[in-house]
Parts: sequence; C-alpha cells; structure tokens
Amino acid sequence: QVHLVESGGGSVQAGGSLTLSCVATGDTIDDYCLYWVRQRPGKEQERVARIDIDGNTEYADSLKGRFTISRDNSRNTLTLQMSFAQLEDTAIYSCAASHTYCFPHASIASWGQGTQVTVSS
Repeated sequence: QVHLVESGGGSVQAGGSLTLSCVATGDTIDDYCLYWVRQRPGKEQERVARIDIDGNTEYADSLKGRFTISRDNSRNTLTLQMSFAQLEDTAIYSCAASHTYCFPHASIASWGQGTQVTVSS
C-alpha cells in the first residue's frame, strides 16, 4: 500500500542543521499518523517524533527544541528539521506510518529504508 522513501541524509558538523524528507507513494498521507525513528549503532531503535492526522506532534524529551517534525499533505511529504546537531545524533533515520491512529492504537503499516546521518566534530 503506502510506500515510504527517505532522503536528505548525509554529513553535518556538530551544531549544524540538516533536513530529512520522507515521500509517500501508493496512498495519500492524509489519513496516516507519521513517525521518525532512528537507530544508532549498537543501540535499540528509538522514537524521534511523530505527527498525527490532525497535526499534533510529540517528541522524545531529549530532542525537544532541536528537532521539528512537519507534514505537507499536498506534497505527500513528511519532514524532519534537525538543528544544533550533536555527535549522539549520528544514526540511521527512518520514517514510518500507521493508518488513522498512532501506535499503539494502530500497527505500523509501512517503513522507509532509512537514511544515514553522520554528525562530525
């Protein structure tokens, strides 16, 4: 059904900014709760942020004030704006979607392939 593809990853200096995008095909994102998650080497997957169908957002406490999640339904695109990047932000970032409701009220229907972000000093 809905297929997700991330882009915008790469290298960024500590303290710098980077914007990630997730484009959906096969279905419109209007009726999906959308997520950014990341996985750092040797660590478990962690939730970065999510945005529901009404535009309400939720962030990991440690990332509040540095990361901003947004959605543009007209372009079928989910965005993550990263600011004041830290070395600990180095990870593979993936987007995901669940229909209508957000996890755990609905299961994850689709995952992107992930994009690498590397923060250097």
